[in-house]
Amino acid sequence: MVAFFDLTRRTEKNTSSKQEPAPRKTEKQNKTWTGAPKIRTVFMGTPEFASVILAGLIEQKYNIVGVVTKIDKPAGRKQEATESAVKKKALEHHLPVFQPEKFDEETIESIKKLQPDLIIVVAYGKILPVEILKIPGFGCINVHASLLPKWRGASPIQNALLAGADKTGITVMLMDPGMDTGDILTQKKIAIDPDDTKESLSVKLIAVGRDLLLETLPLWIDRTLTPKPQDQSQSTLCQLIEREDGYIMWTDSAESIYNRYRALYPWPGIFSFWKKEDGRMRLKLHRISYQKQSPQTPHLLGQIFEVGEKVGVQTGEGVIFLEEVQVEGKTRIPIADFLLGNREIIDSFLE
Repeated sequence: MVAFFDLTRRTEKNTSSKQEPAPRKTEKQNKTWTGAPKIRTVFMGTPEFASVILAGLIEQKYNIVGVVTKIDKPAGRKQEATESAVKKKALEHHLPVFQPEKFDEETIESIKKLQPDLIIVVAYGKILPVEILKIPGFGCINVHASLLPKWRGASPIQNALLAGADKTGITVMLMDPGMDTGDILTQKKIAIDPDDTKESLSVKLIAVGRDLLLETLPLWIDRTLTPKPQDQSQSTLCQLIEREDGYIMWTDSAESIYNRYRALYPWPGIFSFWKKEDGRMRLKLHRISYQKQSPQTPHLLGQIFEVGEKVGVQTGEGVIFLEEVQVEGKTRIPIADFLLGNREIIDSFLE
């Protein structure tokens, strides 16, 4: 494989082997560093998180020779094939797109033919085989949305919120055959606000991830970074998020339920079942708030009651306030509007 390391340290006018190396760039100078874009780069990613980072690389004129993303998936009521955010961004900039169903010999050979010196992976959604990891001379670099070794796996943002964490961050790491177990290149910590949801926290982390990667790459290619092994004793694994994880257990504390709401907003969202005389009705809880203390007047678990102008639900510890709800098959509405036609919900139960 062609060694691009020396090429990145020479000027375009003089590529003589006797040319003195360019001065080492400071962190501020990295924004205009012209060495890294010469590196042949393959980008792998799928969702909006990855698309924004791909856009950052494009803006910095990185030499992206191929983009790998997951195959188009059916979405919406009509179940029409939908392109990933990364595919849309790649096609917008006329970049070659690859959508392999699996990493078989043909796929691996296709990537080898691109002769990548670096592979960047951001929320791709598939585990890379060792054969892929061995291809680029500068390795495979992953941008992960947690402070590794915390929350390894596919849903680190949701898991940080589920845990009620007050901080998280971005890790730029070298990939190895394990699940987010590679050596760390750089990390950046951010605070989690009490009302952050998966949606709002993702927006913050996308911006941090883009900037941190663009700061890290020149340092890595210039060999001024020393990878740091992860502390395996501190590792935690992500819970896989599925649609039914939104089902609320009213034996949990109000704070725990609220954290679940934050973690699963907007998808898959949280829900419960309204126990009526003629059966149960699925009720999606689109917007809620909470208080840690239970009211002085005792209520049974899951019981719905009024607190002034608010509508509360008794939990194992504290109260959840319903603010916007949706009966299955109908539109979401504020709880005050819901009460106009469903006054009987007061003193009934969610279960």
